[in-house]
Amino acid sequence: MIIKSIELADYRNYDDLLMYFDRGTNILYGDNAQGKTNILEAIYVAATTKSHRGSKDREIIRFEREEAHIRTYLEKEGIETRVDMHLRKAKSKGIAIDGQKIKKAADLLGLCNVVFFSPEDMSIIKNGPAERRRFVDMELCQLDQFYIYNLNHYNKIINQRNALLKDLYMNPDLRETLNIWDMQLVSYGSKLIERRKLFVEQLNEILFDIHKKLSGGKEELHIVYEPNVELENFEEKMKCSQERDIRAKMTTVGPHRDDFSFLAGGVDIRKFGSQGQQRTAALSLKLSEIELVKKIARDTPILLLDDVLSELDSSRQNYLLNSIGDIQTIITCTGLEEFVNNRFEVNRVFRVENGTVTCMNK
Repeated sequence: MIIKSIELADYRNYDDLLMYFDRGTNILYGDNAQGKTNILEAIYVAATTKSHRGSKDREIIRFEREEAHIRTYLEKEGIETRVDMHLRKAKSKGIAIDGQKIKKAADLLGLCNVVFFSPEDMSIIKNGPAERRRFVDMELCQLDQFYIYNLNHYNKIINQRNALLKDLYMNPDLRETLNIWDMQLVSYGSKLIERRKLFVEQLNEILFDIHKKLSGGKEELHIVYEPNVELENFEEKMKCSQERDIRAKMTTVGPHRDDFSFLAGGVDIRKFGSQGQQRTAALSLKLSEIELVKKIARDTPILLLDDVLSELDSSRQNYLLNSIGDIQTIITCTGLEEFVNNRFEVNRVFRVENGTVTCMNK
């Protein structure tokens, strides 16, 4: 899959923008805070319905505007697909594929797989478990429609159960209804645990070799899934936690509290790894994500690299750039020197300045 073009209206700092991409490597260069990342974000939103920054739709819409539009033209095996996305401050977003409106935003996921790599991803290893869960959830939502369904239902039940836990303080008679929510939570939560376990197994098969090459044969990286609760005692743990949950007014057991550890030579580099080890592990993770999409979706993802080359030393830069191969890649940077110095083939170059994009080699 490739993205042929993107059209933005009232998106972030763009009043009106139309860009055509090459199927190879595309460079967006310019000073900081000019709008380079906004373009990558728009592509990510068009593919996943969400901002990689975690921004709400109302925060994405241009200042003093009520709505924004994203239109992308995708191509796979010679077949073109148009995706229209309508972002509104006061309503949920509207999405249409080839002019046909879809009922649920989740129906878009999997049409176009993207891998986004930014400087913030360098911290995925050392930061809190919420970021690691988000990484796993976003990847699985692109690869597995059943996972989207179960995750959406699980999150709704968590919200409803937490609301009930707060209401119980004033209305203890509602206590019996807690068991109903618990049963549903276990049902959907168990499916999430099973799929996350399989995902980690699949990722480890790819990650091992990539990280070993990336570390010059010095390290072997292994991800360990750390579920908050095991499948066999999920139901029992929910019952035992009811009193504690009522006091805390929140659900304390379930996959929404899962974590993932990263072991290099048996050492948990989340806690004891150097910054270099953590960055190399994050890079290995993203490169493994690309290969996993190829394997499961039988498609090549679009790779979005947001100013990450400046965060890597020359050997890791070269490894990343050499790993791209036949993948359509869109890279942001402040200057072109790193590509000239690395003898890297660039197919299309765009200059981004204050919300204006100029193609330098049409």
